[in-house]
Amino acid sequence: MSQSDRGLRRLAAGTLLVSFQGTTAPAWVLRELEQGLGGVTLFGWNVADPGQVLELTTALRGAGEPVISLDEEGGDVTRLAYHAGSPYPGNAALGAVDDVALTRRIYRAIASELVACGVNLDMAPSADVNTEADNPVIGTRSFGADAELVARHTVAAVEGLQSLNVAACVKHFPGHGATRVDSHLAIPVVDVGLDVLRERELAPFRAAIGAGARSVMTAHVAVPALTGETPATLSGAALAGLLRGELGYDGVVVTDALDMHAITKSVGLAGGAVRTLAAGSDLLCLGPVPGYDDVLAIIAEIVAAVGDGRLPAQRLEEAAARVAALREWFAAPRPAADEPGAVGLDAARRAVRLTGTAEPLVEPLVIEVDTPPTIAVGEVPWGVGPWLPEAEILRIAPAAADVPGLLAKAVNRSLVVVVKDAHRHPAGREMVSALLAERPDTTVIEMGLPVWRPAGAAYIATYGAARPNAQAAIELLTA
Repeated sequence: MSQSDRGLRRLAAGTLLVSFQGTTAPAWVLRELEQGLGGVTLFGWNVADPGQVLELTTALRGAGEPVISLDEEGGDVTRLAYHAGSPYPGNAALGAVDDVALTRRIYRAIASELVACGVNLDMAPSADVNTEADNPVIGTRSFGADAELVARHTVAAVEGLQSLNVAACVKHFPGHGATRVDSHLAIPVVDVGLDVLRERELAPFRAAIGAGARSVMTAHVAVPALTGETPATLSGAALAGLLRGELGYDGVVVTDALDMHAITKSVGLAGGAVRTLAAGSDLLCLGPVPGYDDVLAIIAEIVAAVGDGRLPAQRLEEAAARVAALREWFAAPRPAADEPGAVGLDAARRAVRLTGTAEPLVEPLVIEVDTPPTIAVGEVPWGVGPWLPEAEILRIAPAAADVPGLLAKAVNRSLVVVVKDAHRHPAGREMVSALLAERPDTTVIEMGLPVWRPAGAAYIATYGAARPNAQAAIELLTA
């Protein structure tokens, strides 16, 4: 391989954020980092405890200058606390409180934990304006449905993360909040005119750019008025035209995971890599599925695309320059991190809402309505069990619910029903309604978005299913 070929391969590899299984770095990752690989994205299966993550990231840094990223949003989407649940409430709870200083403190606390683990880019916050209640992938990850509220809290989140030199990655551009399809599975469509897009979806991104956000993540959503049927991740109109041109953004553009079906089922993994680079992306998050063979194929396809004119070499050099500037920013002196303290629980207590009157608990029976996790969240634990050790807790799938049997078990006992995004799950609502018809004294705890509120029952809205959200709800019941 000639010197120029090696240089081109290094530029191509430098655009990739790869992932791997396990809690130690495979030899191929370390070898590729030595040859210019851009970095890694960590997931829950890469995490055992903070000390282990620091050992892992130290090993990665020993092989190069990697961007080390993960999704640490607080709330439902967590990687550092994947096996226990986040100690911080997510964006919906912070939006409900609407105290930007609190949001800034929460995200600075998250940054403190990331710094201690050696992570330098957080794929957060979600800046999506969640105007579609039946959104299957955003929901409580959004600060809310009002563009200005989302904008001011997005800025606070960016400031909190970047105050400790952890790069924020504001997502999902140009907005995933008005969708009813999960881009992990298909291409969602945001079918609004450009005026609405600019006023609503783009407001938080415009604010984040003004606040100095170091990176922005693309969305695999089609906006017919802007991108036609093409996902924004692959669209020059979205990335070069709107984000770079109209909004004036010159930071790093990171793709959402390219192994999502919106990309792989349309143009393929390697084809998507070439097209998003040509459209204006700088770092390509490959997602959890692609292995080393896929990585090699993607690098080869990027190199081939430069050779046949599909991808200008100048575009790769531009991406490399932006990532180099980000690495320089990582290396700048940072202030000492704070002790996180109880800021997460304090925020959850301020967010939780009780409607009606909850009766004192007597031998409580707690029915947690089993809710399928989204792909973005994964199998993160949720529920109220840790804070009600004296209760009998049943996790029930609605399709298998024996309502008469549950009512019989609850005779002369307090009945508490815990749901998560009940508005999105008809079978769960039917089950809860059947219980409430016989036991109107039931307390309902909603740990997702409080859209469906059954009449009459005492109702607690937590705005998320993180550990402090659950604790704050139970404190209301046991005060």
